[in-house]
Amino acid sequence: MSKVNFETLLEAGVHFGHLKRKWNPAMAPYIFDEKKGIHIIDLNKTIAQLDHASAAIKQIAKSGKKVLFVATKKQAKDIVSERVAAINMPFVTERWSGGMLTNFQTTRKSIRKMTNIDKMKTDGTWTTLNKRERLFKDRQRDKLQKNFGSIADMTRQPAALFIVDILKEHIAVAEARKLNIPIFAMVDTNSNPKMIDFPIPANDDASKSITIILDAICEAIREGLEDRKTSKDDSDSDGEAKEKAPRSPRAKAEAKAVAAEEAVVAAAEETVVTETPEAVVEEVKVVVEEVAKETQALAEVPAVEEVVEEVKAETTSDVTPDATEEEKA
Repeated sequence: MSKVNFETLLEAGVHFGHLKRKWNPAMAPYIFDEKKGIHIIDLNKTIAQLDHASAAIKQIAKSGKKVLFVATKKQAKDIVSERVAAINMPFVTERWSGGMLTNFQTTRKSIRKMTNIDKMKTDGTWTTLNKRERLFKDRQRDKLQKNFGSIADMTRQPAALFIVDILKEHIAVAEARKLNIPIFAMVDTNSNPKMIDFPIPANDDASKSITIILDAICEAIREGLEDRKTSKDDSDSDGEAKEKAPRSPRAKAEAKAVAAEEAVVAAAEETVVTETPEAVVEEVKVVVEEVAKETQALAEVPAVEEVVEEVKAETTSDVTPDATEEEKA
């Protein structure tokens, strides 16, 4: 949870909004008052929204997913790069390349191109290039490092985005909304909080205001990562404890019963295996005897030619007496 109090936010100037003529009517629920033509943000709602956003982003970090920080404005560049690098999260502080999320495969190709140039310098390929090619590769690598160096370790799309000044980063907001990626953002009085899933009403122009909000978010992410690490260690230690823990008498008796059943099954399998060859031999003997009997019976049957000759002889014996009687007549 966020540990920021009212006085800290007030001293940092988080409550200062934009001029009244530049306001967005959707920010009306978060505006406390108007003074000298400037809107004043309700810090009580800022604290409530910051607590809500911190709890949500902590759960994302606890699940092991990445949160991409986007802040390309001058006041937030150094602050974001310094604090986000400490928690090992990706960030974009230079120009937001169009399609960085919606066309993520092309972004990964550019990152691989940068890593290939680094690989050429280590495997000896770099020395085979002439001076002009090396100069071109160096310039190409510097440009890729500037735009994609901070997200080189991001192998997949982030689970959430944290944005400073959604008006300036409207392309990032549009891409995240298209991909249904949750958005955490600092929204000033000239912004539309309805486009953001977790809006934090605050002054997004002052460096002190950005520092306080960003520190609270980074602290929530750090706590989530620590909880993930401790829960993983606890699960490992519980598994080892279960293996090493002494078993109760009932558990020992059940283990003995299971071992006895396994021994009986193994003995039965051995008997089946040992008795199977003798049974097979007896069956083979019976089959051989039956085959022998059938072959002997076939041998005793007269041949086909002998049967045909006998039939012819009988027919001739029946026909010859009639013919002699006709000759006599």
